Amino acid sequence: MINLNTAIAFNDPLPEEVDVVVIGGGIIGIFSALNIARSGLSVMVVEKGRIAGEQSSRNWGWIRQHGRDAAELPIMMEATRLWENIDQEVKGRTGLKRVGVMYLSQTEEAQAQRESWLSTAAAHGVDTVALSSAQIAQHIQLDPHSKNPWVGATFTASDARAEPWQAIPAVAELAHSEGVLIKENCAVRTLDIEAGQITGVITEAGRIKTAQVVVAGGAWSSLFLRRHGINIPQLSVRASVARTAPLESITTTSFADKKLAVRRRDDGGYSLALTDSHDHFIGPDSFRWMPKWIKTGLQNIHEIRPWMNEIPNSPDAWRVARHWHADEVTPFELTRVLDPAPAKGKVKVMQQRFAERFPQIGEPKILDAWAGMIDAMPDIVPIVDRVPDLEGLIVATGMSGHGFGIGPAFGKIVAQIVNKEQSQHDLSRFRFSRFSDGSRLNIGPNI
Repeated sequence: MINLNTAIAFNDPLPEEVDVVVIGGGIIGIFSALNIARSGLSVMVVEKGRIAGEQSSRNWGWIRQHGRDAAELPIMMEATRLWENIDQEVKGRTGLKRVGVMYLSQTEEAQAQRESWLSTAAAHGVDTVALSSAQIAQHIQLDPHSKNPWVGATFTASDARAEPWQAIPAVAELAHSEGVLIKENCAVRTLDIEAGQITGVITEAGRIKTAQVVVAGGAWSSLFLRRHGINIPQLSVRASVARTAPLESITTTSFADKKLAVRRRDDGGYSLALTDSHDHFIGPDSFRWMPKWIKTGLQNIHEIRPWMNEIPNSPDAWRVARHWHADEVTPFELTRVLDPAPAKGKVKVMQQRFAERFPQIGEPKILDAWAGMIDAMPDIVPIVDRVPDLEGLIVATGMSGHGFGIGPAFGKIVAQIVNKEQSQHDLSRFRFSRFSDGSRLNIGPNI
């Protein structure tokens, strides 16, 4: 995991002018910048803290086509291919392995629901199949003295895994070697706007002249945009993850059921996460955007735990500044890396649930646990689009916990938007205006 104690790796001086400024050095920002540079434009990434310091290094590390929203699926299929290419370019440093993703069912009803996605997979040529209880045992080493806890599963063999904390810095180094300027520990305070057109950005270290800006700030995007009168119904959700000590191999496949997710790590341990419990810290935006979120909230009422926001200076904290001038210290400087504490009670639950499924191993020793803040949208898919009312502004945010796997392809799409090129994909699902044009909310799969 990357945090504020991680050494600064990129400290390029601010140029007087570039074609594009990317705000945010997570997976979306870095892959966007790489593709923008490869299109022949000059580009600088400005990151308030550390490259991949927040959710981009704290996620599960799944590269998953399995169960995707139908509009995301073709993009994710391309991303899977792009991961193969990028891993070769960085000489294997992403930790990429094609090991498959499996979703397990503990009831016949749950299995029928999982199998309902198979028609979507088949329509796009994805290799997802249904597995019987006996077939699960061919992929996961179960306790021979215990009953198989799963009645069935769905499995996508072409899905993959990678190590987030090493993958994104490796891609950032590649981008830097190809001419992308990167500056860590430097916040963009405001956009510089004249007559409805972006003319630059004001950072804490000075001004950069530019005609195009990509906002890829993850959980911070909505706060930054609101400062400029641009409103998106993005909220944040805390997700906790734990890392076990090295264990005997039970599987190489990444898998999840209704309560636990497990991924084999390159260090011989497993990353564990709960699939039925995430935390939402209630702040002013929770009430402001309640009409947009009420349907999603009710649909996930047993999985999202509300808490009063007690994380100082987080994106929707009660006392966080929401308006500031370009010569003032901003929330982005006060919180260089959003580093929420993991829910320690949940880490113990992860151990217990692992032991229930694998009694031959028991409760695993936990070496580390952390949490990240997921930038989420009410319909569980991102905004990737130009902002119609501000020439030169592109937003790529709200990945809703799906950003790591799909990042390479959305980075390519952002570069196409910057260059005003037509994408091969239908991007209407991700348009900026969908929350204000009267469209019916179509909630995507939240798995």
